[in-house]
Amino acid sequence: MGKLAPSVLSADLLKLREQVTVVAENGADYIHVDVMDGSFVPNISFGPVMVSTLKRITTLPLDVHLMIQNPQNYIQNFADAGADIITVHQEACTHLDRVISQIKASGCQAGVSLNPATPLSAVLPVMNAIDLLLIMSVNPGFGGQRFIPYTLEKIREAAEFKRRDSASFLIEVDGGISLQTAPAAVQAGAEILVAGNAVFKQDSPAEACKSLKQVIQTSGRAV
Repeated sequence: MGKLAPSVLSADLLKLREQVTVVAENGADYIHVDVMDGSFVPNISFGPVMVSTLKRITTLPLDVHLMIQNPQNYIQNFADAGADIITVHQEACTHLDRVISQIKASGCQAGVSLNPATPLSAVLPVMNAIDLLLIMSVNPGFGGQRFIPYTLEKIREAAEFKRRDSASFLIEVDGGISLQTAPAAVQAGAEILVAGNAVFKQDSPAEACKSLKQVIQTSGRAV
């Protein structure tokens, strides 16, 4: 069954406790935390303090996505703050295998993310070492962008690799996820969908979360 990870990048921070609680009660499986440094991506967002704050608000796993340069310098900070999953970008890691080992040594699950134009082949050597593969379906840095259709083929490739090698990593997709785009992503092989504006920018985040989770669970993967 597909999982939903609402991204607090789109939440109203003045109502953070209320909104996180609402999505937790209406189908969210993870809370996604987008960490941006203004260097790897053209925006600045959260740090470890946000993660520790969320840890006090919810018992849902915290899915921390590091869109930053030199992520190896900050792994322990985010682990200590309460991250359950730490995902780094292949494009930001000179020694990706070492960073994956560092994440696992910190006690967190390890994820690797790929930008839309980065091929799956860039992470083939480490795919049996990771817990999560995050495929970006927009160019990272801002919420509210439009889903890039060609990323569906990468999702299919990842799902086929997972089936063929009996790999255990989960396939997560982030960017432009909505009621309209979620079915295609799930049918391609996505197992966790990250959604920001489609949940938190709606009139009723509770209803939006519930509706999106239902679509994710009923879409089913194409055979």
